[in-house]
Amino acid sequence: MRVVELASGPGPLVGPLRAALDGTGPAVLPLAAGESAAAMRPDLPVEPGTALIVRTSGSTGAPKGVLLPAAALRASAGATHARLGGPGTWLLAMPAHHIAGVQVVVRSLLAATPLSVLPPGSFRGRVFVESAADVLAADGPRYTALVPTQLTRLLTEGGAALAALRAFDGVLVGGAATPPALLDRARAEGVRVRTTYGMSETSGGCVYDGVPLDGVRVRTADGLVQLAGPTLASGYRLDPDNPAFAGGWFRTNDLGAFDGRVLTVLGRADDVINTGGEKVPPAAVERVLTGCPGVLEACVVGLPDPEWGQSVAAAVVASGTVDVRGLVAAVRAELGPVAAPKRVRVVAGLPLRGPGKVDRAAVAALLGEVGADAVEEAL
Repeated sequence: MRVVELASGPGPLVGPLRAALDGTGPAVLPLAAGESAAAMRPDLPVEPGTALIVRTSGSTGAPKGVLLPAAALRASAGATHARLGGPGTWLLAMPAHHIAGVQVVVRSLLAATPLSVLPPGSFRGRVFVESAADVLAADGPRYTALVPTQLTRLLTEGGAALAALRAFDGVLVGGAATPPALLDRARAEGVRVRTTYGMSETSGGCVYDGVPLDGVRVRTADGLVQLAGPTLASGYRLDPDNPAFAGGWFRTNDLGAFDGRVLTVLGRADDVINTGGEKVPPAAVERVLTGCPGVLEACVVGLPDPEWGQSVAAAVVASGTVDVRGLVAAVRAELGPVAAPKRVRVVAGLPLRGPGKVDRAAVAALLGEVGADAVEEAL
C-alpha cells in the first residue's frame, strides 16, 4: 500500500495512481491533509489486484476502507466516457481523496489528457473560471464534476461563472441528492448537467440521470437498491465478511424504485422519520420544499417528540425572504399533514461532511436548539 497525503492538491496522487492502474505499482490510499493512515492498518497485506483504497466509513462512523480493483476503476471511467460522448479533458473541482474526485483523476489518466485542478480553499466563481480556462481551450469534449452546492453557487453568481459552466460538454452532479428545481434551473440556463448516483463501493457514480451505465445492473429488494457489474469494489479492507457484498451484488441502504430502465432514489432508509406511527421519507419533503419559490436547498430530519416519537423539521437555504407557513402548506398539500414540518429554520448554509453531503446530525442539532429568535415554529 502506498499512502499519499494530498496536502497540496492531487498532484502527488497522479504518478502512484497511474502505476496502480497499470499494475506496476502498489495500491494507493489517498488521504486528506492531516488524516492518519493508521485506521487502514498499513501493516496488513492488501488484497491482490487492488489499485485504490478509499478511506470511507459510510453512515456507521466505523472505518472500513473500500477495496477497488484497477479493472473496476477502468470500467467506470470507460462507461462514463461512453455515456458522455467520448474521452475528454477534465477539471477537478472536488477533493481527490473522495471517490468522486479520484475518479476525475482516473478518467484524465485513461484519456491521456492534461488535468486542470481548482486550488484548495473556498469555492468561488472567479476561481472556477480561471481554473477552467485551460480545459475549455482544449480540443475535444470538456468535462467537470460538481456537488449540488457548487452548481448552486455558479448559477447564482451568473456572469463569467455561468458562461464557463455552459461551455462544458458535460457537468456531472452528485455526492448528494440534487433538487429537481436546481436541475431545471441549470438546464434552462443551458448547462449540460447530468445527475449521478453511486458510492465508493461502485467506483463512484454508476447511474446517470437514473439510467445505469453500460454493464451496471440494478435491482431492488425490500425497497432497497442493489447494484452489480464491473465497477463494483471487491469488499472492505477492515470488514472482509460484510454481507453487503454477498452474491456479487452490493446492497445499499438507499430506498429506491427501478422500472427496468430508470432508477428513482428515494433517500436513505435510516433517514426515514417515524412520526405518530407514520413513516415520512425526508427526500420527498425536501423535493417539495426546493420546488418552492426562493428555496435553494433543504434538509429534513426527525427531532425527538414526546407525543409523536419524532416530529418533522426542516432547515432551508433561501435566496431571499420566504414564507415559512407557505412552505409548510405546500408540503401538506402535496404529501399530506403528517409530512408537514412542525419546525422550519432558514439558514445561510447547510453543514456539510464529505464532498457535498449534508451533515444531517448537525442539522438536527441546529434545529433542536432552543431559541425563538433563531427558530421559526411552523405550527
